[in-house]
Amino acid sequence: MKYLHTMIRVSDVDATLDFFNTLGLKETRRKDNEAGRFTLIFLAANETPDAEVELTYNWDPEEYTGGRNFGHLAFAVDDIHEACQRMMDAGIIINRPPRDGRMAFVRSPDGISIELLQKGDALTPAEPWLSMGNTGEW
Repeated sequence: MKYLHTMIRVSDVDATLDFFNTLGLKETRRKDNEAGRFTLIFLAANETPDAEVELTYNWDPEEYTGGRNFGHLAFAVDDIHEACQRMMDAGIIINRPPRDGRMAFVRSPDGISIELLQKGDALTPAEPWLSMGNTGEW
């Protein structure tokens, strides 16, 4: 058996691609399905190209709620402080800052919870993360 991907439905392709590109994922392929009226976009991290995130964009408007019910996607990052700073600089809210130098949470434009975990040992806790509180749900 081989793990293939996790699918999430998205309402704004551009905003979602901007989010995941900032996170560090790149588009690997895309397929438009005229008959089904949807687009599939596959993304992957450089280190794990076989473990993909599938974005499903339904052409007919639909409201998605309960993103937290999905659980979360998790990604290991080389430097959690740098990753969170990059995302914050791009206007992404850090819902659970890496106060411990190990773990943080952000949300995609559609409310999907994304866990960021420091590769290897936790980094030394540092500002601004150390004194930053949680924001919203994560």
